[in-house]
Amino acid sequence: MQDGSVTIESRKRGPDVWCFRWREPGPDGRRIHRRIVLGTAADLKSIASARNMAVGLRHEINNNDIRLRKESITLADLSRHYQQRELADRNSRIAYSTKRAYAGYLQKWIEPRWGRYALSDIRATEVELWLRHLDRAPGTRSKIRNTMSLLFNHGRRHDLCERNPIQWVRQSTKRRSAPDVLTASEVQMLFATLPLRQKTMVLLAVTTGLRTSELFALQWKDVDFEAKQIHVNRSIVQNVIGICKTESSQKPVPVHEHLLEALRQWRAVTPYRASESWVFASRLNQGRWPYLAQEIMRRHIRPAARRLGIAKRIGWHTFRHTYSTLLRSTGAELKIMQELLRHSTIRVTLDTYTQAVTTEKRNAQEAVVALLFPQKMQEQSDAA
Repeated sequence: MQDGSVTIESRKRGPDVWCFRWREPGPDGRRIHRRIVLGTAADLKSIASARNMAVGLRHEINNNDIRLRKESITLADLSRHYQQRELADRNSRIAYSTKRAYAGYLQKWIEPRWGRYALSDIRATEVELWLRHLDRAPGTRSKIRNTMSLLFNHGRRHDLCERNPIQWVRQSTKRRSAPDVLTASEVQMLFATLPLRQKTMVLLAVTTGLRTSELFALQWKDVDFEAKQIHVNRSIVQNVIGICKTESSQKPVPVHEHLLEALRQWRAVTPYRASESWVFASRLNQGRWPYLAQEIMRRHIRPAARRLGIAKRIGWHTFRHTYSTLLRSTGAELKIMQELLRHSTIRVTLDTYTQAVTTEKRNAQEAVVALLFPQKMQEQSDAA
């Protein structure tokens, strides 16, 4: 059995880092030295913090030692191991926003409740009961459950545990209420009252369905005015540039001439017009970063909606939901809708984003009644 060593090391560029060092057998049987960075000195302010980060690694290194098989790794140990391996900045496989979400669920919900438990002591029925009594929306509870399951699968992959009890935990994702969508007339009212900057943002969001992280990550070189399309090449969350959500997200987005004209007008007045500049570059930081999406929503768009008497809950994702629902109301084919919204499956398009408008529902119902009672429907039509 070996404990390894935790040391702080200086680098020519960047802050000092805490490292964990150990030895293991090489392919020829000789022991070789290994090293992994635990974090920066700014993040881990003491050697105690660094040693805590190394607990999961130490278990993995020694997991074949028979003397350790009677020891029980806790969920907190597994969580640290997972965050060190999967949520580190160097791991580009997972988007920055996803890493933040996973870390948030682990640190706010999962570790405080289950961190001291040995993995072998965690039971599906207890986790299910805990989730049922969490005062959070079903969607949030489902994400907490899925993050916990991801944690156990990570443990199995690294031979730190033998089972995943969370696979048996039942948790519905049914919404408490349907997300609000705007009608065409409400969108038109917003267009009429917003100044050019916010108007262009909303117009782009509601006619392309771009996600917030994609919308504010656009640079002028991504807008192909001649081909009338936008290339989605990156996302940005809190000024951290990362990859797009899925492979489907990177498909080109068609752009109507009306929207292109709005973009031309905005480019004519913004001081940041170079191809490498952000489309919505902020003057506050001399164009180095785009505006903060939530600040624009909180300070400008929501107040404008309230002044117009729109009482619905409005966020940037409202425009994506609105785009999907308006597409459906025009009779667009499901496959076309899926590709325009850049979803990986049609099920996501239908289940999550699209709501049938009242007129559609009434017309569909009347069509069924007409089939069953054609004479009465004809009489009503004649009387009208």
